[in-house]
Amino acid sequence: QVQLVESGGGLVQAGGSLRLSCAASGTIFSMATAAWYRQAPGKQRELVATVSNGGSTTYADSVKGRFTISRDNAKKMAYLEMNTLKPEDTAAYYCNIDQLIPRRVYWGQGTQVTVSS
Repeated sequence: QVQLVESGGGLVQAGGSLRLSCAASGTIFSMATAAWYRQAPGKQRELVATVSNGGSTTYADSVKGRFTISRDNAKKMAYLEMNTLKPEDTAAYYCNIDQLIPRRVYWGQGTQVTVSS
């Protein structure tokens, strides 16, 4: 049974840091791209960062230089290190696993990040 569980969200002041974690049990994690998305109230869900099964990463322009995505295939974990947080980073953050073989897409339940000014 596949289960994605995010953790690490919370309330932080502007300029602070948080580290999000995603535990992807039941997936063929080594054959998947992991990603973090976020959705602020009244806005569409947006892609924040991706890390491929080979370790290549991509970032939204708004978080480049501040966020770092990483993965641990042995533990089936994905991480998002967020530094120099801004109030506009406030959103629910969702883990996404795009498994290649067999092709499946999984979502976590989300973790809230709130950045106060």
